[in-house]
Amino acid sequence: MKPIYDSWDLSYKSIFGAIKQGETCRFTIRLAKDIPLESPPVLVLFRTGFKERFLRMNEVTDEGDCMAYSTEYTARYTDVHYYYFSYIANGARRYIKKQNVHEGNVDFGDLFQLTVYNNTYETPDFLKGGVMYQIFPDRFCKSGKEHEGVPGDRVMREWGETPYYKPDQNGHVWNNDYFGGDFAGIQSKLPYLHDLGVTCIYLNPIFESHENHRYNTANYMKADPLLGTNDDFEELCREADKYGISVILDGVFSHTGADSVYFNKFGRYPEQGAYQSKDSPYYSWYTFINYPDVYEAWWGIDTLPNVWENNEDYTEFICGEEGVLNYWLGKGAAGWRLDVADELPDRFLFNLRKSVKGYDKDKIVIGEVWEDASNKESYGVKRRYLLGNQLDSVMNYPFREAIINFVKGGKANDLANSVMTIAENYPKPTLNVLMNFVSTHDIERAINRLGGENCDDKSKDWMAERYLNEHEYNLGKNRLKAAMALMFFLPGVPSIYYGDEAGLQGYKDPFNRRCYPWGNEDHELIEYVSRLSRVRKSIPNLKDGRIYFVDNDKWLKDDRITVFVRQGDPDYIFFVNKSEANVTVGNVSELLALFSDLKPYIGQFENNVVEIEPYGYTIITGNFIG
Repeated sequence: MKPIYDSWDLSYKSIFGAIKQGETCRFTIRLAKDIPLESPPVLVLFRTGFKERFLRMNEVTDEGDCMAYSTEYTARYTDVHYYYFSYIANGARRYIKKQNVHEGNVDFGDLFQLTVYNNTYETPDFLKGGVMYQIFPDRFCKSGKEHEGVPGDRVMREWGETPYYKPDQNGHVWNNDYFGGDFAGIQSKLPYLHDLGVTCIYLNPIFESHENHRYNTANYMKADPLLGTNDDFEELCREADKYGISVILDGVFSHTGADSVYFNKFGRYPEQGAYQSKDSPYYSWYTFINYPDVYEAWWGIDTLPNVWENNEDYTEFICGEEGVLNYWLGKGAAGWRLDVADELPDRFLFNLRKSVKGYDKDKIVIGEVWEDASNKESYGVKRRYLLGNQLDSVMNYPFREAIINFVKGGKANDLANSVMTIAENYPKPTLNVLMNFVSTHDIERAINRLGGENCDDKSKDWMAERYLNEHEYNLGKNRLKAAMALMFFLPGVPSIYYGDEAGLQGYKDPFNRRCYPWGNEDHELIEYVSRLSRVRKSIPNLKDGRIYFVDNDKWLKDDRITVFVRQGDPDYIFFVNKSEANVTVGNVSELLALFSDLKPYIGQFENNVVEIEPYGYTIITGNFIG
């Protein structure tokens, strides 16, 4: 008996996933013939805050033990829609929703989601099929070049020491220790990044700031002097382009630093800031509750005063023709990653995208969103990130959690469900440029998460000098290989957090921001990641090919491996092994019979038997015939 409805199967929903405004999608359900229907089934579809639409489903096909009923819907509005099916039998109304058919309360059960996006929505091609590399600028590479204008209150450290983390007697952590990574250092490592397969560098903030993370901007129009000058950044972009590498900047636009040109709480700058005078040109950017000492601040942190993003002067300063966005794009930046996108209001995001795309439609806008960005609500507002007028992409935390959970012992079908839910909910243009990762500057490094103790309930004193022992390191490294393979082969763009490829360890901030271990790298791991990049580049389907997973419970019954297909001509079938054992899959002949012209691509495949090395992958090609 076929399923009643499967939104991932084109014979049930004629377009997989999100659809464009104006597109027509056909919906089909299959009901057993012995169900005594009292009227035709209906598709019930609605948007939050709007009335339901009831679409009658007509009987279209007799399929032996069931009847197929279909209807079509032409999308008129860009929005997230929700839908379910309903029919009446034996005097009772039944509802078809995710994973259940039930009687009675219409509010019971999960609804299906249909994202409708703008039919003009496109995302830049330069990132598709590529490899990103995230750099925390102070900690990647120090050139030794002397820089002018570096404030004297900074504490310079020896490369590789443990970052300061302890609060002072007033409980404040100053984040004022620096290791001296700079633009010239990054530029000197462009050959290394090119050999690693990197096509795009994402830099954490580079603007002048007075804490080492630089998320407390002091001057948006000036590079931090310890990194170099604005011209040094422009030279970095110019040289990176020679290696086929673009550079994306981190935009921190929901707040500034209290120690900044704009707020100037500590009087560092000669111009009057908002804290010093209500006559300051920046006063209207901020919200004071009791001037000057009580003001809105990001998460209540008084060193990070919030800005009013929709203030006309502030919006013009950031998004105007001569604003911050255009200035740095003119210096060579390929786009922006937006810090805490949830804190940025819709109107500001509309203006920001208009500015960036007005400069060059091929510049990219990526948002920091930790959840499913298609249906996210923040501060009581339903967000519209991915409908075509705000973001191109988001940081893909849902994939990260799904990958980590699977590699640490989770079920293959749980991985599949997590990945396919995002693939279904996100517009295809977004899916092709999703920022996939297993580590970032905000979370513990993957090698620690995969091989070490759980640090969630541990103190920073515990984390500071905590390193993996030999067994933990080898376990974390091997699991990281499997996680990296998934990150490289799933939809989106893999993003390597600097040093992950070299075995760099670190629990949570600031220990996940240690210096790159030049001279002490794990070269075997670097070569593994480089090989992943070469494999990725060799498979065109990884740029934009649709994905579907093999039902592990049906075909394999072995949660040591996951199997998925990236469609194209030919299709590529990926087998990824998360276990320490060599896995032989010899019971897939019926599965492989769905394909013609099967050939090995990478790994062992012979006589319909697939072998996958420990923590490795095997790839075969074929043509799906159904």
